[in-house]
Amino acid sequence: MAKVAVVTGSSSGIGFETSLLLARNEYVTYATMRNLKKSTDLQEIAAKERIPLKVLSLDVNDDTSVSNAINTIVKENGRIDVLVNNAGYDVFGSLEELTIDEIKEQFETNFFGVIRATKAVIPTMRKQKSGTIVNISSLGGRIGLMPFLTAYHSSKFAVEGFTESLRQELAQFNINIILIEPGVIRSNFVDNSKNAKNYNPENSPYASTIQKLFEGFQSIMAYSSHPRDVAEVILKVVSTSNPNVRYPVGKDAESVLKARTELSDKEIEKWVRESYMDKKGFIRQ
Repeated sequence: MAKVAVVTGSSSGIGFETSLLLARNEYVTYATMRNLKKSTDLQEIAAKERIPLKVLSLDVNDDTSVSNAINTIVKENGRIDVLVNNAGYDVFGSLEELTIDEIKEQFETNFFGVIRATKAVIPTMRKQKSGTIVNISSLGGRIGLMPFLTAYHSSKFAVEGFTESLRQELAQFNINIILIEPGVIRSNFVDNSKNAKNYNPENSPYASTIQKLFEGFQSIMAYSSHPRDVAEVILKVVSTSNPNVRYPVGKDAESVLKARTELSDKEIEKWVRESYMDKKGFIRQ
């Protein structure tokens, strides 16, 4: 019997590549997204390659949308073996200039969206006594790496704690929950960002620092990973009977996490500032 996989946020980036890779490896894959108008490329590739990929509407911010999508999948297949909680974005700006609503929106997608989709699949996985839930966290869920991504880092730290605790709840039902922690991803690090509405470079007290950060992005991006790299790790994880709890992805993620074990808090703060301010990138020699 073919295994059934559900991937949220599949219109681009990690979700796009993961949906294709799972389907190419004979998972009946539901590539879900909020806006089906963005599914054209995915559907064309699936049709051309004749892989078992279906596109389905699912908005992780909407209880009814999540419930309807998961119910449809269970009705069509009788099971769900894999859920990849990928939908998410980052809001960029100083805490002072972000509104409370912007921060709530960040958590609504990045954290509560994970909770909605997870809650929806648990009953099915519990009854079948099997399943793997893959939560796409971030290097930024282990360390508050970058300034002006405070809301994003906070939401990913929440995903990490949620995952660790839920693993204990669901272990008795043979449901595995895994964390994937990518560093900077080449295709969507900037494209999927939203800027604080109150930020104005003409009068912001943070404008000069933000400018230096943007100038340092080129060196940071030099060590970024392709979304396909993350998809390959996800495929490995869901195909493994006894996977690890977390998987960092990318040279930058590996370098930063190694530094985290070797440096004091103040030392790593200094190194991070130098990494983007001096355009060195997050790689320790």
